[in-house]
Formats: sequence, C-alpha cells, structure tokens
Amino acid sequence: MLSRTLLSAIALLPALVVAQLSGTVGPSTSAAKKAATKTCDVTKYGAVADKSTDIGPPLVSAWADCKSGGVVVVPKGDYAIATWATLTGGSKVAIQLDGVIYRTGTAGGNMIFIENTDDFELFSSKGGGAIQGNGYQIHAKGSSSGARILRLYKVTNFSVHDLVLVDAPAFHFSMDTCKNGEVYNMAIRGGNMGGLDGIDVWSTNIWIHDVMVTNKDECVTVKSPATNILVENIYCNWSGGCALGSLGANTAISKVTYKNVYTWSSNQMLMIKSNGGSGYVEDVVFENFIGHGNAYSLDIDQYWSSMSTVAGDGVQLSNVTFKNWKGTEANGAQRGPVKILCADKAPCTGISVTDFAMWTESGSKQWYACQSAYGSGFCLKAGSAKSYGVTTSTQTAAPTGYSAAKMAGDLATAFGTTQSIPIPTIPTSYYPGATPYSAIAGR
Repeated sequence: MLSRTLLSAIALLPALVVAQLSGTVGPSTSAAKKAATKTCDVTKYGAVADKSTDIGPPLVSAWADCKSGGVVVVPKGDYAIATWATLTGGSKVAIQLDGVIYRTGTAGGNMIFIENTDDFELFSSKGGGAIQGNGYQIHAKGSSSGARILRLYKVTNFSVHDLVLVDAPAFHFSMDTCKNGEVYNMAIRGGNMGGLDGIDVWSTNIWIHDVMVTNKDECVTVKSPATNILVENIYCNWSGGCALGSLGANTAISKVTYKNVYTWSSNQMLMIKSNGGSGYVEDVVFENFIGHGNAYSLDIDQYWSSMSTVAGDGVQLSNVTFKNWKGTEANGAQRGPVKILCADKAPCTGISVTDFAMWTESGSKQWYACQSAYGSGFCLKAGSAKSYGVTTSTQTAAPTGYSAAKMAGDLATAFGTTQSIPIPTIPTSYYPGATPYSAIAGR
C-alpha cells in the first residue's frame, strides 16, 4: 500500500522515490466522516475570538468530547493561548484550525502537544489557519528558550496540512516516534537565529512535501531513529538548510529520500553532521537540489565543531547518493560546494556524486574536500575501509550546466528577532517547475 494522496500521482514518481515509503500515510478516516460523527466547536467550551481569552482549556475540553471520533473546530477569528494544550489518547479525530492562535503564555514545553493518537488530522479548511508564537518577545531579550509551537508524539496514521506556523519561541514543529504521516501545504516562518528549527522528524514512514521554511536553523531535518522518510518539494527560503543530525550514539537512519529541494540564502543546502558517535546512516538519496547564495552546499562533516564530541568511532555512512545538484554558492573559495569529511575510524563508503554543477557567486575559484570518504565523484576515492587525510582540489572555471532557476518568493532579507513576524499566505510553488501534489485548501 502507498500513500492515499500518492496513489493519484503514482505515475509521476520514479520507483526509487516510491520505495522510500513503506506503506500508507495519512488518516484512515476522512475529516468529513469524522465531522458527521461529532463536531466540537471550541467556542461552545469557552473560547472567545478576542485575542485575549485563553483558548487552552476550551481546546482541551473540546478534545475530550471529540477524541473518540469527531472534529474539534476552531472557527475563524483571533484567539490567545496562555496555557498549553496536551491532547492525548485520540482515535478517529481531527482538529480544524480555521482561526489564528496567538501565544500569550510564557511556559516552555509545547504549545500544542498531540500524543498517543491514531487516525488524526490537523488542518485548515480554507488555508487560513495559523499559530503565531510571538517568539520575538523572548528573542529580543537574547534568549532562544521557550515553547515549541507543535509537537506530535506516538501519533499514527495522520496528516498535518494547510497551516502556517510563525515565530516559535523555540522549535516550530517536531514529529517524535510517529508512524504513517503526511505533512504538506505549510509555511513556517521564524526569526534569524539558531534554535528555531522548522520541521524535525524522527519517525517511520513519513511523507513531507510542499513546505516552505524561513528561519536560521533546521529547514526540514531527519534525526535518529528514522526510516522510510520521503521529503520533497521543499523551499528553504533564507533558512539554516536541510540536514541529517546531529547524529550521536546508536544512530539508526535508513531509506531516506530528499527530492526537489530549493535553498536560498541559507547556511547549507544539505548537511550530515556528527562528531563521534556510533550506528549508521544508509540508503539515502538527495536528488534535484537547486541552491543560490548559500554558505555551504553539499556538506558532510563528521568532525562538526558545533557539537560536543560523542563517545564512539563515528557514525557509518553507506550508500549515500547525491544527484542533479545545480546553482551557485556564496563564496566557493571560502566554503567549497563539496565537503565530505568522514570519520577516520568509520570511513564513508558508497558515496555517489553525479550530475553536480555549482559555481561561486564571489570570486573565480572554488574547492572540493574529502576525508576518509569512498565512492565516485570529485575527490572521493575508490575502494573502502582505510582512513586518509583531507584532500582538496581547486576549480578555476565554471562547470557546464550550473545555471539554475530562482523562485519569485526569494526573500531579500531575513526576519529579525526584535519585531513581530507577519503571518504569510501558503505558497503555491515550492520548487522551480514542480507542481504541488495537493491544491491549497480553499483555493
């Protein structure tokens, strides 16, 4: 079985990409069927669209009445959330968020936390639902502590779509130990500082597609443990960029595909990051990447200095494919477009870099660097097993075919950390020439 949404578009996907999903994703019961069973309007439980009355308790009460089958409805309007909503034990339940929820509380944790729930959907019926975290109120004081906007834990057969998450105090959206999920048609917009991750996922059989992230940390990142993850049509619009990691002890990541990723003015296009540790990353593909104005491009760093060293010989990377990368990096002499630095005690094997053409926006040269990395392409060595020191090569002529399209929505500047960040509309395009799989709700 494949994704319910994917079934209608199966002919458009190559077999390799389809294979990354291990089965059906998304809710088993439609929102319409759930609504026919029961509807719990939060305004009947004390919620008021006055941007000051706490929606937290009404949301919890409405969930309690509808969690065994039904739809919790947050009607159009502006609401405040001062106490966080932990929603647990649901089955055949949905949340229809058509209004905008503004954070007024100051606690850490998770503003909205869904756990131990099956057959679940969180969506906006018209694409106008949003959660405004007002993180600038905390960030202006120099702090990145505070609450996540949305966290899912042990949620199965679910979807989250047609929503906007803005200015989280800390992370925006995380999926922890979930299974069979689909995330799509979303805009995530955060401040220009670390610790404000867009989407983090460590789960099984998850399809994330047609999402735009603006922040200065993780765009869409897979963490351990994770398997059968498909990430495509992603727009990292002035972000930290996509990644695997940070990887530590007992890493277990396999069967991951990133496809159609456009990265603009970000820290990197894709990074696999670790420092010591153990375990494995295997059978992963990064295909159809376009980048412009980014610091790093293809960046594997198993001596990443921004994390403390973890005990172990290193995470074993094998069967990692990079294919069809185009565009430009900010300064190729300072940060070359290919950096593959693998652990000396756990050399990378089966690394493949093909159809890769990138060039510098500043100056007239760029470099490639490899360490203890085996495979094909650029500075990678044939064979396997033995460690070797960093080898570099310099290119002084632009490669053929590096020119690549840009997106009309590319931001001219990042959003700061001292003023409110505006709530955007959900984009209609996430990668040059790629059509989103599902129409935006209400359009």
